[in-house]
Amino acid sequence: MKKYLLGTAVAMALPAAAMAEECGEVSMAEMNWASAQIVVAVSEFLLEQGYGCDVQVVPSDTTPAVTSLSENNEPDIVPELWPNSAGAAYDKLKENGKIVELTNVLDPGGVEGWWLPTYLVEEHPELKTIEGVLENPELVGGMFNNCPDGWGCRIVSDNLVRAFDLEGHGIEVFNHGSGETMVTSMAAAYESEEPWFGYYWGPTTPLGKFDMTSIDLGEYDAEAHAANQNADNPDPKPSAFPTAPILTVVTKDFYEAHPDIAEFLGKVSFKTDSMSGLLAWQDANNATTEEAAVYYLQNNKDVWAEWLNDDARENLSKLLK
Repeated sequence: MKKYLLGTAVAMALPAAAMAEECGEVSMAEMNWASAQIVVAVSEFLLEQGYGCDVQVVPSDTTPAVTSLSENNEPDIVPELWPNSAGAAYDKLKENGKIVELTNVLDPGGVEGWWLPTYLVEEHPELKTIEGVLENPELVGGMFNNCPDGWGCRIVSDNLVRAFDLEGHGIEVFNHGSGETMVTSMAAAYESEEPWFGYYWGPTTPLGKFDMTSIDLGEYDAEAHAANQNADNPDPKPSAFPTAPILTVVTKDFYEAHPDIAEFLGKVSFKTDSMSGLLAWQDANNATTEEAAVYYLQNNKDVWAEWLNDDARENLSKLLK
């Protein structure tokens, strides 16, 4: 598959090169997690072969990317940026008008929740809500799989455990020592069609590999959720997890200099559950990021063709056939 990607690039090099002078060099941040790397690989290919850009991929992470945008006005493009994780530094970038938010690159965004295997919910529909879980602790195995220490979700989950009084309803809380043990427990339960109840987030490989249902924790309460992020919260209140925006942003200078590229990037968006499925395919096939990008391009032509302008679509016409 990697050979296919490289072969396609060579076949299209001439028409793309004709546009390279117009587009020039473009710097793009690549966050250090799998979904972001796939987003960059797909975007890089389409930018180079559709729009003739010379894309320079810059390894990064949330804090370094925001710092570089603030101090150096680069990189030009930052896909899969989680503003909620960037905090006040990101807010200041927006207030100063140094960046432009183009799109939710993952739709609806990052999802968090407390999950059960779908086969369990189908067998026991009462488990669709937290109230049903609390009334039937034996049906969920009498255990809640909590986030490992160090994960950002741990404090919120700890407070929700108290808010819903899981232990008072006969549900033991098991705090995992690592993400690996948490996923292993989910996989083992799923393969045996046994109960598994716990926290997880997406897009991720496990949520692509295993059909899980996020149970209804009630309404999202912004004030309660904010308070639940404090480990010393004396009186935690119930709240659903909010969906986290995951954005593609560009510098204001780049946006003004390259409106056609900005228009393209503003259309590049992946469904969150589809990305989880793509991550699961990558894991099952021991595939590289490039191979996962090729798999996406081969199987979703109707989606990404709509991202392109007419000239880019013509340059990529061989791949679209």
